[in-house]
Amino acid sequence: MGKIIAISNQKGGVGKTTTAINLAASLAVLEKKVLLIDADPQANSSSGLNFSPEQEERKSLYEVMIGEIDIHEALIQTEMSNLFIITSNINLVGAEIEMINEQDRESVLKKALMPIKDDFDFIIIDCSPSLGLITVNALTASDSVMIPVQPEFFALEGLGKLLQTIRIVQNGVNPNLSIEGFVVTMFDGRTKVHSQVVSELKELFKDMVFETIIQRNIRLSEAPSHGKPIILYQAMSNGSVNYLNLANEVLQRNLKQKAE
Repeated sequence: MGKIIAISNQKGGVGKTTTAINLAASLAVLEKKVLLIDADPQANSSSGLNFSPEQEERKSLYEVMIGEIDIHEALIQTEMSNLFIITSNINLVGAEIEMINEQDRESVLKKALMPIKDDFDFIIIDCSPSLGLITVNALTASDSVMIPVQPEFFALEGLGKLLQTIRIVQNGVNPNLSIEGFVVTMFDGRTKVHSQVVSELKELFKDMVFETIIQRNIRLSEAPSHGKPIILYQAMSNGSVNYLNLANEVLQRNLKQKAE
Protein backbone atom coordinates (compact mmCIF):
# COMPACT_ATOMS: atom_id res chain seq x y z
CA MET A 1 0.00 0.00 0.00
CA GLY A 2 1.34 3.42 -0.98
CA LYS A 3 2.14 6.09 1.58
CA ILE A 4 0.72 9.58 1.10
CA ILE A 5 2.89 12.44 2.39
CA ALA A 6 1.71 16.05 2.36
CA ILE A 7 4.42 18.72 2.15
CA SER A 8 2.94 21.63 4.05
CA ASN A 9 3.78 24.94 5.68
CA GLN A 10 1.44 27.93 5.63
CA LYS A 11 4.48 30.22 5.44
CA GLY A 12 5.53 30.86 1.84
CA GLY A 13 9.10 30.78 0.59
CA VAL A 14 10.36 27.95 2.81
CA GLY A 15 11.27 25.53 0.02
CA LYS A 16 8.00 23.59 0.11
CA THR A 17 7.63 23.10 -3.64
CA THR A 18 11.38 22.53 -4.09
CA THR A 19 11.12 19.78 -1.47
CA ALA A 20 8.00 18.23 -3.04
CA ILE A 21 9.55 18.09 -6.54
CA ASN A 22 12.99 16.90 -5.49
CA LEU A 23 11.90 14.41 -2.83
CA ALA A 24 9.51 12.86 -5.36
CA ALA A 25 12.22 12.72 -8.06
CA SER A 26 14.81 11.30 -5.64
CA LEU A 27 12.43 8.55 -4.49
CA ALA A 28 11.81 7.76 -8.17
CA VAL A 29 15.56 7.47 -8.78
CA LEU A 30 15.69 5.06 -5.83
CA GLU A 31 13.31 2.83 -7.82
CA LYS A 32 10.09 3.75 -6.04
CA LYS A 33 6.98 4.47 -8.09
CA VAL A 34 5.96 8.01 -7.14
CA LEU A 35 3.04 10.34 -7.83
CA LEU A 36 3.47 14.07 -7.24
CA ILE A 37 0.18 15.95 -6.77
CA ASP A 38 0.29 19.71 -7.25
CA ALA A 39 -2.37 20.97 -4.83
CA ASP A 40 -1.36 24.62 -5.09
CA PRO A 41 -3.21 26.95 -7.51
CA GLN A 42 0.12 28.70 -8.19
CA ALA A 43 1.11 25.43 -9.93
CA ASN A 44 4.84 25.74 -9.21
CA SER A 45 5.33 21.96 -8.98
CA SER A 46 3.72 21.63 -12.42
CA SER A 47 5.91 24.27 -14.08
CA GLY A 48 8.95 22.96 -12.15
CA LEU A 49 8.54 19.67 -14.03
CA ASN A 50 7.96 21.44 -17.34
CA PHE A 51 4.15 21.27 -17.40
CA SER A 52 2.79 24.70 -18.22
CA PRO A 53 -0.29 25.62 -16.11
CA GLU A 54 -1.69 27.48 -19.16
CA GLN A 55 -2.17 24.27 -21.18
CA GLU A 56 -5.97 24.20 -21.00
CA GLU A 57 -6.61 20.85 -22.71
CA ARG A 58 -4.70 19.00 -19.99
CA LYS A 59 -6.82 17.60 -17.13
CA SER A 60 -5.69 18.78 -13.69
CA LEU A 61 -6.44 18.36 -9.99
CA TYR A 62 -9.26 20.90 -10.37
CA GLU A 63 -11.32 18.55 -12.59
CA VAL A 64 -10.67 15.69 -10.13
CA MET A 65 -11.77 17.75 -7.11
CA ILE A 66 -15.05 18.91 -8.68
CA GLY A 67 -15.86 15.35 -9.79
CA GLU A 68 -15.66 16.10 -13.51
CA ILE A 69 -13.16 13.30 -14.25
CA ASP A 70 -11.83 10.06 -12.76
CA ILE A 71 -8.37 10.50 -11.20
CA HIS A 72 -6.81 8.09 -13.74
CA GLU A 73 -7.52 10.67 -16.47
CA ALA A 74 -5.35 13.27 -14.69
CA LEU A 75 -2.22 11.09 -14.34
CA ILE A 76 0.73 12.17 -16.50
CA GLN A 77 4.07 10.44 -16.73
CA THR A 78 7.06 12.81 -16.44
CA GLU A 79 10.36 12.32 -18.26
CA MET A 80 11.34 9.99 -15.38
CA SER A 81 9.93 6.49 -15.78
CA ASN A 82 8.94 6.13 -12.10
CA LEU A 83 7.58 9.65 -11.59
CA PHE A 84 4.01 10.72 -12.39
CA ILE A 85 2.25 14.02 -11.74
CA ILE A 86 -1.24 15.43 -11.38
CA THR A 87 -0.88 19.08 -12.37
CA SER A 88 -2.58 22.20 -11.07
CA ASN A 89 -3.62 25.60 -12.39
CA ILE A 90 -5.35 28.76 -11.17
CA ASN A 91 -8.79 27.10 -11.55
CA LEU A 92 -8.07 25.21 -8.33
CA VAL A 93 -8.94 28.40 -6.42
CA GLY A 94 -12.51 27.98 -7.69
CA ALA A 95 -12.71 24.37 -6.47
CA GLU A 96 -12.90 25.55 -2.84
CA ILE A 97 -16.02 27.60 -3.66
CA GLU A 98 -17.59 24.81 -5.73
CA MET A 99 -17.05 22.28 -2.93
CA ILE A 100 -18.36 24.46 -0.11
CA ASN A 101 -21.85 22.88 0.04
CA GLU A 102 -20.65 19.34 -0.60
CA GLN A 103 -21.10 16.69 2.06
CA ASP A 104 -17.76 15.42 3.48
CA ARG A 105 -16.03 18.21 1.55
CA GLU A 106 -12.81 17.65 3.54
CA SER A 107 -12.58 14.07 2.20
CA VAL A 108 -13.00 14.68 -1.56
CA LEU A 109 -9.30 14.10 -2.33
CA LYS A 110 -9.07 11.09 -0.03
CA LYS A 111 -11.94 9.38 -1.86
CA ALA A 112 -10.48 10.31 -5.26
CA LEU A 113 -7.10 8.76 -4.36
CA MET A 114 -8.49 5.44 -3.10
CA PRO A 115 -8.49 3.68 -6.53
CA ILE A 116 -4.82 4.54 -7.21
CA LYS A 117 -3.21 4.54 -3.75
CA ASP A 118 -1.91 0.99 -4.12
CA ASP A 119 -0.46 1.71 -7.59
CA PHE A 120 2.30 3.87 -6.07
CA ASP A 121 4.93 3.45 -3.35
CA PHE A 122 4.66 7.13 -2.45
CA ILE A 123 2.20 9.91 -3.23
CA ILE A 124 3.66 13.35 -2.47
CA ILE A 125 1.22 16.28 -2.20
CA ASP A 126 2.56 19.80 -2.63
CA CYS A 127 0.16 21.89 -0.53
CA SER A 128 -0.81 25.52 -0.95
CA PRO A 129 0.76 27.96 1.58
CA SER A 130 -2.77 28.80 2.77
CA LEU A 131 -4.69 26.59 5.21
CA GLY A 132 -7.87 26.52 3.10
CA LEU A 133 -10.14 23.67 2.06
CA ILE A 134 -7.74 22.20 -0.54
CA THR A 135 -4.94 21.98 2.06
CA VAL A 136 -7.35 20.43 4.58
CA ASN A 137 -8.27 17.90 1.85
CA ALA A 138 -4.57 17.11 1.38
CA LEU A 139 -4.06 16.60 5.13
CA THR A 140 -7.20 14.45 5.34
CA ALA A 141 -5.98 12.25 2.48
CA SER A 142 -2.43 11.90 3.83
CA ASP A 143 -0.79 9.38 6.13
CA SER A 144 1.75 11.96 7.26
CA VAL A 145 2.88 15.53 6.79
CA MET A 146 6.43 16.74 6.14
CA ILE A 147 7.14 20.30 7.22
CA PRO A 148 9.92 22.27 5.50
CA VAL A 149 11.41 24.91 7.82
CA GLN A 150 13.66 27.77 6.79
CA PRO A 151 16.19 28.40 9.60
CA GLU A 152 14.92 31.85 10.55
CA PHE A 153 13.37 32.74 13.91
CA PHE A 154 10.12 33.95 12.32
CA ALA A 155 9.78 30.54 10.67
CA LEU A 156 9.71 28.87 14.10
CA GLU A 157 7.00 31.26 15.27
CA GLY A 158 4.84 30.35 12.28
CA LEU A 159 4.93 26.63 13.04
CA GLY A 160 2.36 26.99 15.85
CA LYS A 161 -0.52 27.73 13.48
CA LEU A 162 0.33 24.79 11.22
CA LEU A 163 0.65 22.37 14.15
CA GLN A 164 -2.72 23.62 15.44
CA THR A 165 -4.30 22.85 12.03
CA ILE A 166 -2.73 19.39 12.05
CA ARG A 167 -4.19 18.76 15.53
CA ILE A 168 -7.66 19.87 14.33
CA VAL A 169 -7.42 17.43 11.40
CA GLN A 170 -6.19 14.65 13.75
CA ASN A 171 -9.06 15.28 16.18
CA GLY A 172 -11.62 15.34 13.38
CA VAL A 173 -11.38 13.89 9.89
CA ASN A 174 -8.00 12.08 10.01
CA PRO A 175 -6.99 10.68 13.43
CA ASN A 176 -4.21 8.63 11.78
CA LEU A 177 -2.32 11.66 10.41
CA SER A 178 1.24 11.71 11.76
CA ILE A 179 4.14 14.12 11.34
CA GLU A 180 6.69 12.60 8.96
CA GLY A 181 9.23 15.12 10.17
CA PHE A 182 10.64 18.64 9.93
CA VAL A 183 13.19 19.25 7.17
CA VAL A 184 15.50 22.26 7.36
CA THR A 185 15.79 24.01 3.98
CA MET A 186 17.86 26.91 2.59
CA PHE A 187 20.55 26.36 5.22
CA ASP A 188 23.69 28.49 5.10
CA GLY A 189 26.41 27.20 7.44
CA ARG A 190 28.15 30.59 7.42
CA THR A 191 25.14 32.22 9.09
CA LYS A 192 25.23 31.91 12.87
CA VAL A 193 21.46 32.34 13.26
CA HIS A 194 20.82 29.34 10.95
CA SER A 195 22.81 27.02 13.23
CA GLN A 196 21.03 28.45 16.29
CA VAL A 197 17.58 27.85 14.77
CA VAL A 198 18.48 24.25 13.81
CA SER A 199 19.62 23.60 17.43
CA GLU A 200 16.40 25.10 18.77
CA LEU A 201 14.30 23.06 16.34
CA LYS A 202 16.04 19.83 17.43
CA GLU A 203 15.57 20.79 21.07
CA LEU A 204 11.84 21.34 20.51
CA PHE A 205 11.06 18.40 18.21
CA LYS A 206 13.92 15.94 18.93
CA ASP A 207 14.13 13.07 16.41
CA MET A 208 11.18 14.44 14.43
CA VAL A 209 13.77 16.70 12.73
CA PHE A 210 15.42 14.98 9.76
CA GLU A 211 19.20 14.59 10.01
CA THR A 212 19.48 15.67 6.37
CA ILE A 213 19.71 19.44 5.95
CA ILE A 214 18.99 21.05 2.57
CA GLN A 215 21.73 23.61 1.97
CA ARG A 216 21.25 26.85 0.08
CA ASN A 217 22.30 26.00 -3.46
CA ILE A 218 22.31 28.04 -6.69
CA ARG A 219 21.77 24.98 -8.91
CA LEU A 220 18.73 24.05 -6.84
CA SER A 221 17.12 27.44 -7.44
CA GLU A 222 17.98 27.32 -11.16
CA ALA A 223 16.51 23.85 -11.84
CA PRO A 224 12.77 24.82 -11.91
CA SER A 225 13.36 27.40 -14.66
CA HIS A 226 14.64 24.50 -16.79
CA GLY A 227 11.59 22.36 -15.91
CA LYS A 228 13.72 19.70 -14.24
CA PRO A 229 14.28 18.29 -10.76
CA ILE A 230 17.80 18.91 -9.48
CA ILE A 231 18.82 15.27 -10.03
CA LEU A 232 18.27 15.66 -13.79
CA TYR A 233 19.55 19.23 -14.00
CA GLN A 234 22.79 18.89 -11.99
CA ALA A 235 23.17 15.42 -10.47
CA MET A 236 26.49 16.15 -8.75
CA SER A 237 25.38 19.37 -7.01
CA ASN A 238 24.94 19.68 -3.24
CA GLY A 239 21.19 20.13 -3.76
CA SER A 240 20.93 16.82 -5.59
CA VAL A 241 22.96 14.99 -2.92
CA ASN A 242 20.91 16.59 -0.13
CA TYR A 243 17.57 15.47 -1.58
CA LEU A 244 18.85 11.95 -2.32
CA ASN A 245 19.95 11.75 1.32
CA LEU A 246 16.52 12.98 2.44
CA ALA A 247 14.79 10.35 0.27
CA ASN A 248 17.02 7.64 1.76
CA GLU A 249 16.21 8.89 5.26
CA VAL A 250 12.46 8.80 4.50
CA LEU A 251 12.82 5.19 3.26
CA GLN A 252 14.81 4.15 6.34
CA ARG A 253 12.31 5.76 8.72
CA ASN A 254 9.41 4.03 7.00
CA LEU A 255 11.14 0.64 7.10
CA LYS A 256 11.77 1.16 10.81
CA GLN A 257 8.12 2.09 11.43
CA LYS A 258 6.91 -1.02 9.61
CA ALA A 259 9.26 -3.21 11.67
CA GLU A 260 8.01 -1.79 15.00
